[in-house]
Amino acid sequence: VQLVESGGGLVQAGGSLRLCCAASGFTFDAYAIGWFRQAPGKAREAISCISTREQTTYYADSVKGRFTLSPDSAKNTVYLQMNSLKPADTAVYYCAVSLAPRYASAYGPYYVSASYQYDYWGQGTQVTVSS
Repeated sequence: VQLVESGGGLVQAGGSLRLCCAASGFTFDAYAIGWFRQAPGKAREAISCISTREQTTYYADSVKGRFTLSPDSAKNTVYLQMNSLKPADTAVYYCAVSLAPRYASAYGPYYVSASYQYDYWGQGTQVTVSS
């Protein structure tokens, strides 16, 4: 199983990037798919996650209305369209795949944005937004 991110780079504030995560080694019938990021000196945070089986989608408040996650199962790929980028978006971005759910307790709930849900991670792609 391998996840490979691409599409990162240097962009000016207000610009756009589209990140791509290509999966290989398994059918892209994941239980959940997520994008996370980690800025220098900060903890990794969930940006956008989706689980069609749980019928839930998550966007961090900081990216709502600017970022869009789009899975393409036919291509075994998931995209993250990032618009109106800000310097605060500078980070390494990771995609991740969950193959099975992990509930917070015997009776739930299910947190799609929790990193413990995810079994496989990509190597990351750097996004740098200049002011």
